[in-house]
Amino acid sequence: MKFTKMHGAGNDYVYINGFIEQVDDPAELARQVSARHFGIGSDGLILILPSREADVRMRMFNADGSEAEMCGNGIRCVAKYAYDYGLVDKLDISVETGNGVLALELYPGGAGKIERVRVNMGAPRLLRGDLPMVGPAEEQALLLPLDVGGQTFALTCVSMGNPHAVIYVDNVAAFPVTEIGPLIENHSWFPRRTNVEFVQVLSPTEVIQRTWERGAGETLACGTGASAVTVAGVLTGRTQRKIVNHLRGGDLELEWLQEGPVMMTGPAVEVFSGEYHLS
Repeated sequence: MKFTKMHGAGNDYVYINGFIEQVDDPAELARQVSARHFGIGSDGLILILPSREADVRMRMFNADGSEAEMCGNGIRCVAKYAYDYGLVDKLDISVETGNGVLALELYPGGAGKIERVRVNMGAPRLLRGDLPMVGPAEEQALLLPLDVGGQTFALTCVSMGNPHAVIYVDNVAAFPVTEIGPLIENHSWFPRRTNVEFVQVLSPTEVIQRTWERGAGETLACGTGASAVTVAGVLTGRTQRKIVNHLRGGDLELEWLQEGPVMMTGPAVEVFSGEYHLS
């Protein structure tokens, strides 16, 4: 099976062109290819497929085989692949996701290949019932205290088509993300688990983020998470609507527009292509 390895700000996935390849069990394939020592090594698997509603469709599977609704870094690489490999011939495209059809603007570099992509991530969903999260379905989850690991954290929860819990900390580099992240991901508050963002505010227009990603562990970047952080910063009065988010794998530019959607701009990078021998 032919594959292409790509990353967006270090959030790396194995991409399969579903226009020419058939994947019978994507959950199992995701577990195999994601293994850092026994497979290709990635945060998960993304299938690029035909769509009746958009230019292309993406399905995204975490490293543990669970299917997620969307991936902000992954969708930028889907757009790059679609253009660079001739699935589309225009710089404004649409991609069908588990969070609906999203619009993307593609920016070529000097060699004509796509280097950056701007994504309309859609409007955030702010109610518990949208995440989903236990409690009153029509209530916002804003700075809710949660006791885990012997500490109390204030969670602001946002859905960008997938669930996110945002926590603000003083020193994100020193924070025990791998200890606290899984406790919150699997907490009973979240019946479908949740992604967790740990955020240090540098200024009203600049933050640092680390992400514990549902089904994958700590990743170098998370685009939907960065979008959720943008929204949470406005809701809690910590940051402005337009920010730069420094993730471990690179920077993303984000803006929560007054009309509702979050716009995200960042890199899309092809690493290598090859053939994977199915076991």
